[in-house]
Amino acid sequence: MDFPYNYNSTRLLLISLVSAVFIIYPNIAGLSRELSQIDSAEHAAHLSFFAFRFLFFGVLIFIILKYNLEKIKTILFRKRLVRSFLLAVVAYLVYVCISRLSSIKVDCFTSMLLFQFFVVGIVCAFVGHMFQLYGVQLKKEQEIEQLKIENLQSRCNALTNQINPHFFFNSLNGLSALIRKKNEENTLAYVNKLSDVFRYILQSEKKGLVTLGEELEFAEAFRYMMEVRFANKLVFNIVVARDKMGLKLPVLSLLPLIDNIVMHNVIDSQHKMVADIWLNEQRELVISNPVFPKHTPAATSGTGLQNLENRFFLLMNRSVRIEPGEKIFRVYLPLK
Repeated sequence: MDFPYNYNSTRLLLISLVSAVFIIYPNIAGLSRELSQIDSAEHAAHLSFFAFRFLFFGVLIFIILKYNLEKIKTILFRKRLVRSFLLAVVAYLVYVCISRLSSIKVDCFTSMLLFQFFVVGIVCAFVGHMFQLYGVQLKKEQEIEQLKIENLQSRCNALTNQINPHFFFNSLNGLSALIRKKNEENTLAYVNKLSDVFRYILQSEKKGLVTLGEELEFAEAFRYMMEVRFANKLVFNIVVARDKMGLKLPVLSLLPLIDNIVMHNVIDSQHKMVADIWLNEQRELVISNPVFPKHTPAATSGTGLQNLENRFFLLMNRSVRIEPGEKIFRVYLPLK
């Protein structure tokens, strides 16, 4: 498994140097005593070797930590500990060689020095193990999050696909009515707009959220179809500022609402339907229409608005507001 994120090498080196201070703290505490036991002429050399010891442990911790983070991929602590300990042993041998070549008499075989190298190996292995476990956990969380996204997308696609068959049959009914009237011009215009609408619907399977401008452009094509179908007894007033066209909402949000207006209301010369679409101050798209209920309720599954609410919740984590009044029916779609 790859390391879960890019760490800062400079910061890691700084942490290593700070850790080295704690490792050699017993030497720091006894430095003044050691200096008092040697000639003042040897103080500079002794301090230089002390500084070397500090840098040696700092670089050693950095190397072993870096090796743990980048090279050791196992989640077994025992294997990680063995490798870190072997590096510490090799470093100890190097330290002994350098110490022997130094003019300063340093005992390289004290229990304190051996303990310091032992601690470096264990601590670096432990830190590397913790980071590895964190990486495994992070990867699992990312996989779970990806599965959630894929599940939401599949559920959203399923809800969107429920819209298409219903709209398809309604559109064919409108087309067949125009054909029976033998109005070729209106029939041709209806077919052209129908193709635009179906192109948008087919492309919607690849989309989740679309801009308000795209959705209203689709609504314009759909509006033409409805106005032709109902001989201008169904009119849409769409008033949205151009600078708000970039706001987003789930694709095909307007289709079930417009379809519901047609399905649940009487639309004739005595009941002219005027539907208004505008943006309120809360950045909600408001779809409003007068209520002219049919004497016989439409035979529908009643899933249109429910599907719309589900898609808004899945894609935006927002709720659709519905105000089913006796005279005016309003739906408020939150925008993002």
